Amino acid sequence: MQLEFTKMHGCGNDYIYINCFGDNPILSMSQDGEKLSRTIAALSDRHFSIGGDGLIMICPSLVADCKMRMFNADGSEGRMCGNAIRCVGKFVYDKGIVKKDVITVETLSGIKTLYMQIENGVAVAVKADLGKAVFEKEAVPVVWDSEGCISVPLTVEDREFVCNAVSMGSAHCVCFVEDVQGFPLEVYGKAMEVHKAFPDRVNAEFIRLIDSHTVEMRVWERGSGETWACGTGACASAAVCVKLGLCPANEDITVRLKGGELVINVSEERVFMQGPAKIAYEGCIEL
Repeated sequence: MQLEFTKMHGCGNDYIYINCFGDNPILSMSQDGEKLSRTIAALSDRHFSIGGDGLIMICPSLVADCKMRMFNADGSEGRMCGNAIRCVGKFVYDKGIVKKDVITVETLSGIKTLYMQIENGVAVAVKADLGKAVFEKEAVPVVWDSEGCISVPLTVEDREFVCNAVSMGSAHCVCFVEDVQGFPLEVYGKAMEVHKAFPDRVNAEFIRLIDSHTVEMRVWERGSGETWACGTGACASAAVCVKLGLCPANEDITVRLKGGELVINVSEERVFMQGPAKIAYEGCIEL
């Protein structure tokens, strides 16, 4: 059984994209969640298959221009991915599925709006409206003694962090560290993902404020490990900086990631993210 795919990335956050408009062999697996999860995990393996931070199914929608189903590298289904949704916009625009400058995408976190930057008939960048940053324990969710989500001490392994929990449609925990590049992410990011304070697991961002408009970040993504970029994580980090008064609201904040830069703008009601979306290659694989 042959599966056609497109490999895409936003700032190095790479996924396998599957066109589910029409017949597709992966759709037959959707009725068997365990089989679908195993297949996605196998396809995401960088040594023995296509490889990627996960897989994205681009599907028809009854309520938006298209629907995005996002799966992590371990085969678990996630609610949102900021870099992936930009790539979805480029995919449906460039392939003529949705030929609009403004595209709506249905996700498990609601309908998101994309504003396409078009050059010579091709989408080169996408600005995404990811909705409101929510600092509520139930929304993340998080379970700890503090009543709030901001500046909460949390012991992870042998170290205490000052944590800031926020939902960007997916769960995030943002922590400030002095040395982002030298930080032992595989130890503390991995432990934080499954910490008992986060019953649904969490994406962990470790950041450093460079100046009032620039943030450096590394991320450990739930179900995927360290990735080169995380769009919702960049939004969460910028939103925390604005919440703490370290960065201004309603102004562009550049978040520097391992794979590139994203520009985030945080207001009281909305967080906008702008960045590239690129096709790496297309192919066909035997399932």
